[in-house]
Amino acid sequence: MKKIKELKYWIDGYNQVAAAVEELQLAYEFLKEGVVEEADVDKAYERAINLISELELRNMLRREEDKMDAVIKINSGAGGTESQDWAEMLMRMYSRWCEAKGYRLAIDHLIEGDEAGIKTVTMHAEGAFAYGYLKGENGVHRLVRVSPYNAQGKRMTSFASVFITPLVDDSIEVKVDVSAISWDTFRSGGAGGQNVNKVESGVRLRYNFKDPYTGEEEEILIENTETRDQPKNRENAMRQLRSILYDKELKHRMEEQAKVEAGKKKIEWGSQIRSYVFDDRRVKDHRTNYQTSDVGGVMDGDLDQFIKSYLMEFGGE
Repeated sequence: MKKIKELKYWIDGYNQVAAAVEELQLAYEFLKEGVVEEADVDKAYERAINLISELELRNMLRREEDKMDAVIKINSGAGGTESQDWAEMLMRMYSRWCEAKGYRLAIDHLIEGDEAGIKTVTMHAEGAFAYGYLKGENGVHRLVRVSPYNAQGKRMTSFASVFITPLVDDSIEVKVDVSAISWDTFRSGGAGGQNVNKVESGVRLRYNFKDPYTGEEEEILIENTETRDQPKNRENAMRQLRSILYDKELKHRMEEQAKVEAGKKKIEWGSQIRSYVFDDRRVKDHRTNYQTSDVGGVMDGDLDQFIKSYLMEFGGE
């Protein structure tokens, strides 16, 4: 059914473009005969261009993992309350974007900030091509503004890192060494009634991962407090683990390719992919040089032009 749905999308898309181009040609002929006005031709032209552009954009999402749901992890950087507030603003931004796309967004784990904002959050977005659209958001995001948390009203710079990984489903085979897993349980805490405070429904998964290619070892730590049902939280944690292992294998395959995806940057401070300058009313992507003065719109989740610019420039690599 997934295969049929995918093929149907391309067939329907082609038919819509073909029909729009035919309508444009007819409109132009009618204009020469004086049957329609120039505005009608412009309208037909705009519709045809939009349909072609939409199909071209989807054509940039041809990797196997692009079709999958996405795991979004946001970590605040150094800087205390200001950077934690920035991390929460990014969380809201992606939440609004998912809402506009009709994606289902669930919070798997969240640690609130000391005074305001959040220290870290892990969410997963469910919807068609969620990972494909969001993969370009992977990197360090920089905020420049007059901080409301600074008594002197100084302009401050804050950083937060965004990690996007594909959320694998049961059709993807990922090898998990059961002997390398250990579990802890804990009380979820926070709002939610007596059950949350008394029952150890939160789970913590520790996985001793050994890279099959380099031999390096690391501990993967996953916490899940999404539901009040411990078995369900365990299931969600295992799903995240499979996603992380899949992502590691995916990155290895990408590194082996002769052509490395252009514009790719390491996730580290000093290599920000985008800057949000509130005072100058400017948001700029440093990879594509696309920028907008609609800061409010961007923070409300209007990211489509940034996503489109990234995919059209780098998606075909």
